Amino acid sequence: MAQINLLPWRDERRQELKKEFIATVALVLAMAAGLLLLADRVVDGQIDHQKARNQYLEENIKELDKAVAEIKDLQKRRNQLLDRMRVIQELQGNRPIIVRVLDQLVRTVPDGVFYRSLSTKDKKITINGVAESNNRVSSLMRRLDASDWLAEPNLDMVEAEPTYGDQANTFKLTVKVQAPATDDESEDEG
Repeated sequence: MAQINLLPWRDERRQELKKEFIATVALVLAMAAGLLLLADRVVDGQIDHQKARNQYLEENIKELDKAVAEIKDLQKRRNQLLDRMRVIQELQGNRPIIVRVLDQLVRTVPDGVFYRSLSTKDKKITINGVAESNNRVSSLMRRLDASDWLAEPNLDMVEAEPTYGDQANTFKLTVKVQAPATDDESEDEG
């Protein structure tokens, strides 16, 4: 039998396998590093893209906020104009009523009663005046109650006023302003 020494061949084979293994590991490491670098680039690109989208949204949100502020300002101005128009319309509508009420106040004053001041708030008139006696104040209240334009006279205060006479009194009363019922309204009620 012939003796063949296989040790050098085995060593060479081992060296070749070792080189192939190292080359494969190096290739895998290079591919892994390449994939990692590629993944990093992709993720960075997506982050940059998302940042650009966020910036675009923020700019548009700022513009919309400005538009909303303008709209709120315009609504505020609109409401102020509507309030002014409402007041002007009320004043225009109340012009004849004011004349009638003042006429009724003059017509209802009995002899011996003098008004010092008149003031209005909402639909109430406050009258401060002087009367020669309590009977004159009572007569004034009856006349105010009988008026078509005035209702519910309410005496708030009566005090003696000796500078105008022995029985003279100062008084303060309030009366409500009401428009008389029209013929149409009275027919509807009947």
